Amino acid sequence: MNFDLSEDVELMRSHVRDFAQAEIASVAPLLDKYPEFPWKSLRKMGEMGLLGMLTPEAYGGSGLDTLTYVVMLEEISAADASHGTIMSVTNGLPQSMLLEHGTPVQKDTYLPKLASGEWIGSFCLSEPHCGSDAVAMKTKAEKVEGGYKLSGTKAWITSGSEAQVYLVMAKTDPQAGARGVSCFIVEKGTKGMIFGKPEEKMGQHAAITTTVIFDDCFVADEQLLGKEGQGFVYAMTSLDSGRIGIAAQALGIARAAFEAARDYADERIAFGKPIRENQGISFKLADMATQLEAARLLTYKAAWLKDRGYRVTQEASMAKLFSSEASAKITHAAIQILGAYGYSKDYPVERYFRDARVTEIYEGTSEIQRVVIARQIYRDLA
Repeated sequence: MNFDLSEDVELMRSHVRDFAQAEIASVAPLLDKYPEFPWKSLRKMGEMGLLGMLTPEAYGGSGLDTLTYVVMLEEISAADASHGTIMSVTNGLPQSMLLEHGTPVQKDTYLPKLASGEWIGSFCLSEPHCGSDAVAMKTKAEKVEGGYKLSGTKAWITSGSEAQVYLVMAKTDPQAGARGVSCFIVEKGTKGMIFGKPEEKMGQHAAITTTVIFDDCFVADEQLLGKEGQGFVYAMTSLDSGRIGIAAQALGIARAAFEAARDYADERIAFGKPIRENQGISFKLADMATQLEAARLLTYKAAWLKDRGYRVTQEASMAKLFSSEASAKITHAAIQILGAYGYSKDYPVERYFRDARVTEIYEGTSEIQRVVIARQIYRDLA
């Protein structure tokens, strides 16, 4: 791919790819079988500046652009999707919302720890009964002397019980709809904050996911992020970046599956020749390569436009929709090319298939992306 990446970005990509293959890909099968939060490799990623890529250097981050971020996220995700998810989440809303809406004290307190990887950040929006319809949340924040009391349950929280700081969405005015939702900064260990057991998921087992329960959990006034009633607005305006990140993650998973299938098709001999010489296999590889290239171009374009200050709601949704669905198709085809070996845990493609599936669900399902894109089509005509 001849996208216009600088020499520095290409050099960084090469360095990150070497690290990811040596330090992450090597442990990914074990983490898939015996799930645990990968603190050891995450610490190394923090030292490399990969966990605060978009946060300015003044707060301990790398201060890099979105395009550089998605290139590196693709490399990490190609080695292991769980690491990619954790990297995407902690780089995403926790840091971007603190940077955009935090007070000077909040920024100084949390951003350096998050950007360095000393702390991992988490975002609490979804609930057991509502995902896409986030305004239907039931978690509430009751105003009391000196702060608020949070009550409710958040579901499917990435890095739940492992992260040290959580941005929690709760209703301060239940009658005001989206304008009644506020955002609170809650540190792990706060009294009344309880974690459920890790969810048993189809894939991405090392990206620990739990419920987070708030039982009259007191947070001080100083822990309100931005203005009361603006939390949902803050989150929605930050979703474009999150969707670009998931597109990059799906791209990385798909690339790993394609490369595994490509290499296997060259090595596997059937009827006296490599199976890649059979049209049934070669056409699959051609489709996979085309889908992969299209996904990369959509993802890189969305990142490139965002870096130049454009509104990228449509482009981010297009990239997320296409990349996630392409990843599902490519990982499926990879299993078919490997045949029985593709179905075996002795080869990684069945893990890629399982890991890719959720990219069509989180940060907005494929159905939600289509709603967003359709609305943007007519918005642009207005």
